[in-house]
Amino acid sequence: MKLNTGAFALAFGIWWGVGVFVATWWLIIAGVESTGPLFLEHFYIGYGVTPLGSLLGLIWGFVCGTICGGILSWLYNTLSERIGAEAWALTK
Repeated sequence: MKLNTGAFALAFGIWWGVGVFVATWWLIIAGVESTGPLFLEHFYIGYGVTPLGSLLGLIWGFVCGTICGGILSWLYNTLSERIGAEAWALTK
């Protein structure tokens, strides 16, 4: 089975972006202060536990998720073709 790289990348990007957005709002509602450095602040420029930071996290998460999803899909397709071809050759 081959994955559609574009569709997988888009879906992965949406899920990652929404996940960062929801997690940020979870922290805002829980009352976590953003005085200390957070892990995502090192990677996502402008991100913080604020309403504006949640929107920036959504955008950065979508971009990062789309790129990572595309790489994962391509890697899966490449490896499944090679492993499938080798398995097919062994059965003959």
